Amino acid sequence: MPEPLPADLAAALDATRARRGHLGEPVSYFGEATSTNDIAAALAAAGAPEGTTVIAGAQTAGRGRLGRTWFSPPGAGLYMSTILRAQPAAPYITLAAGVAVADGVRAATGLPLELKWPNDVVTSRSQGPARRRKIAGILAEASSSADGVEYVVLGMGVNLTPAAYPRDIADRASCIEAELGRPVEAGPIVAEILCALASDWPALTAGDSSVVLRRWRALAPTASGTTVECEAGGGRVHGVTAGIDSSGALLVRIGDRVERIVAGEVLWT
Repeated sequence: MPEPLPADLAAALDATRARRGHLGEPVSYFGEATSTNDIAAALAAAGAPEGTTVIAGAQTAGRGRLGRTWFSPPGAGLYMSTILRAQPAAPYITLAAGVAVADGVRAATGLPLELKWPNDVVTSRSQGPARRRKIAGILAEASSSADGVEYVVLGMGVNLTPAAYPRDIADRASCIEAELGRPVEAGPIVAEILCALASDWPALTAGDSSVVLRRWRALAPTASGTTVECEAGGGRVHGVTAGIDSSGALLVRIGDRVERIVAGEVLWT
């Protein structure tokens, strides 16, 4: 069962109500949940309106892209899922969420962040993609019918405080407090992420992705000119990133051709 909102969350959401619009309304909080995406999906299937948001202090079955486990221990992160129903916006929700997380975290804390295709929010470092540590991840899961996308559950996980990360991610993960060198509150971060998403939502629901694409490109320096290994042409190949196209696909130059990468694993070298 949902629990009362922690005081800092309640205060931050109340203070930003006018800027957030319907995003984050209503909100349900759980001290611990299996997966906020699963709870939000059940609510969406039962008819919950766009903007309904689920927040948890910990997840026992959190997940990320490609079925990976999302490390979600108590007190270490922010785990949030929001129901979105605007069909024209569906193809761009992951990109818009990355922009919203990066801009929201910076607005709330002052920490500059960057984006790494397709759904990672990373620290801003000057010496190559390997030195950029992951701060947040995004998982957008859609439910469709014969009429198209019925809803998208947008899940966002943000590392707030230091934690004993599993060995396989320990050298690639960081958190906001470690990067800033001071404590942070979850409330303002939640609220500013929702505000940032709300600012782009009217254009996206009208089918205009230009602002989101422009902002995403500005926040993603590794999307151009970075050597990667990816799946293309039936095998694993090396190439150099050449930006994203108007649909959000990653463009990779391999020899004299450019491949569109829409899914699968991309290794940044």
